[in-house]
Amino acid sequence: MLFLCRAKLIQLKKIKIGAVTYLNTKPLIYGMQQESFLKDHELILSYPARLAEMLKKGELDVALVPVAILPELPEYHIVSDYCIASDFEVASVCLFSEKPLSEIKKVYLDYQSRTSVALLKILFKEHWKQEVEWLAATNESYIDKIQGDTAGLIIGDRALQFHDRFAYRHDLATAWRAMTGLPFVFAVWVSLREMDKEWIDLFNQVNQLGQQFIETIIQLQAYPHFDLGKYYKNCIAYRLTPDYLKGMGLFLNWYKQFMKD
Repeated sequence: MLFLCRAKLIQLKKIKIGAVTYLNTKPLIYGMQQESFLKDHELILSYPARLAEMLKKGELDVALVPVAILPELPEYHIVSDYCIASDFEVASVCLFSEKPLSEIKKVYLDYQSRTSVALLKILFKEHWKQEVEWLAATNESYIDKIQGDTAGLIIGDRALQFHDRFAYRHDLATAWRAMTGLPFVFAVWVSLREMDKEWIDLFNQVNQLGQQFIETIIQLQAYPHFDLGKYYKNCIAYRLTPDYLKGMGLFLNWYKQFMKD
């Protein structure tokens, strides 16, 4: 039985925590699924864009949200030393196509994450120097439309599932590293109000717990589409270090300019 020290919090209701359902968050939420943490917290799982909307509406106290929503928040606080990021290949955020990049004319945009969409648009303009027609996807059917000169952005577990389905795969974190020399941060833990330091210490503790049980987490998934050992150990980074903050800051500066254009 795992034991987590509970912070001495005075509260009238449980703190609502929103986290992504993707495989990449399993090491972060492992500790949050322990009974001792759930006595004072409610864990709500969804996809990134949905969590962002829930946080903005006040339906969540803390959420793991796409970095791209930060400029839209009137006030926000990053409440953890942990995040979802990548140093080089992320594997689960990719542009797929049947033709080479230079021949792509149209691109379907995954509806599940705004950060990945913004990153892709920045890469096309600043790195690949190419103009395309953007197509908004509203459901999963867009994946079957990736053919000819039409490409598609796929994120999350679906990207791992389709890793070898298409002739070409462009990893967005790899492209960002090639363009900037920096890692990329996809999502951070955010609240709209300041959280007590004692709570933040507890929250960092539960985020860190899963890092100690990676092999256990892999065994619990039974995921045949991708090597999860490689994914957790080589593709996804979880500590929000100064280098990651630098990469995040550069992305947000570009993103803010895109919002003005």
